[in-house]
Amino acid sequence: MKRFLVIAPHTKEGCAKAIQQIEAAGYITHFDWGCKDGEHCGWAIIEAENPKQALLVVPSSDRPQARAVMLTKFGTSEIGDSHR
Repeated sequence: MKRFLVIAPHTKEGCAKAIQQIEAAGYITHFDWGCKDGEHCGWAIIEAENPKQALLVVPSSDRPQARAVMLTKFGTSEIGDSHR
């Protein structure tokens, strides 16, 4: 499985609904939130086969704005080659 950083922005007005929907889907403990600091966004690391599958943790109403970024860890021997 690949690992993805899911970035799930939502509006201030839709905040409670977004959090409730993610809780109902069973992913509330996967997310960290910026809402209390005025940044209405949730971030989670999700294991999935592809970005589309990773985004399924985001409520359908917020999914068009969401992103899934594949994460890669580099070892010390790979640092020089990481951007080639």
